[in-house]
Amino acid sequence: MRKRVALYEKPVINKRSMKHITVFCGSSLGTDAVFAEQAYALGATLAQKEIGLVYGGGHVGLMGAVANGTIDNNGSAIGVIPEFLKAKELAHPHLTELIVVATMHERKSKMNELSDGVIALPGGYGTLEELFEMLTWAQLDIHQKPIGILNTNGFYDDLLAMIRKMVEKGFLHQAYLEMIAVDSDIDRLLGTMETYVAPEEKWLKIQR
Repeated sequence: MRKRVALYEKPVINKRSMKHITVFCGSSLGTDAVFAEQAYALGATLAQKEIGLVYGGGHVGLMGAVANGTIDNNGSAIGVIPEFLKAKELAHPHLTELIVVATMHERKSKMNELSDGVIALPGGYGTLEELFEMLTWAQLDIHQKPIGILNTNGFYDDLLAMIRKMVEKGFLHQAYLEMIAVDSDIDRLLGTMETYVAPEEKWLKIQR
């Protein structure tokens, strides 16, 4: 009997091991209750998937919500906070571990060191600064971690439109737009991040 030969074989996609994910988000709750609900749900989902949370260490705003979601579901929550913010009693009192650093730059470096991926929730200047630094590091091939945006209620629609304009006007390569995972659904976002493959094109080569 002749063997049946498959005309097409699905490529094997190796899933990433994401033991810890850094979450960047606002220290305020925002104007829409769904922001806090989704932050809490993300924390709970990470706990259920046995993925540790790394975040800014605060107990207020969306930071507190994502930490509570993790803690309430018996997950690991590691906070990284500068001394001057801890001194203002903003640190969450029930974390698995609280790491105190001297500066905001040290905070970002430590969070990057501890994590296997990044998710941005709604937030303000600080959240955007953290998100874009991680994107810049990925562009420069300093790391190859997946970077996701949980786009709750279209919060990031305008920012994503601006990034697409950067590509259109020649200030950003298409590959660096495509490396951002965007979804409004937590499970789908995590699934996309698990199969992320960093761009093969390197920034220095693209610029030549």
